[in-house]
Amino acid sequence: MNFLLDTQIILWAYLEPERLSDTARSILEDENSHLVFSAANLWEIAIKRGLKRKGFQVDPRVIRGRMLNDRYEELPIHSQHAIAVDTLPPIHKDPFDRILIAQAMVEGITLLTADRGIARYPGPIRKV
Repeated sequence: MNFLLDTQIILWAYLEPERLSDTARSILEDENSHLVFSAANLWEIAIKRGLKRKGFQVDPRVIRGRMLNDRYEELPIHSQHAIAVDTLPPIHKDPFDRILIAQAMVEGITLLTADRGIARYPGPIRKV
């Protein structure tokens, strides 16, 4: 199965794996899981690192390299993803999360998240 990871899941997987739920860990370790990350994940890390936000003090280049080394697929942001954002209800205001939700919907990929707000959206979203 295909899974797009939200940024928090990525950061926990690489920096604080003990924070992952057993379900999330199982999915990430399953050889049948096709794991995908978005350019939006790295953009969020870069922006929030520059703002010195707690939990984001990691070089996005390092995270990208590790994900590619671990055979994650990189999903670019396309115009159809950006346009799909305007179909989302105003449940969650974070622009990075909203583009990830739109990407999951457009691509038909299940978005893995630990965020209850994101999980309230309809579509292929799984809270873990």
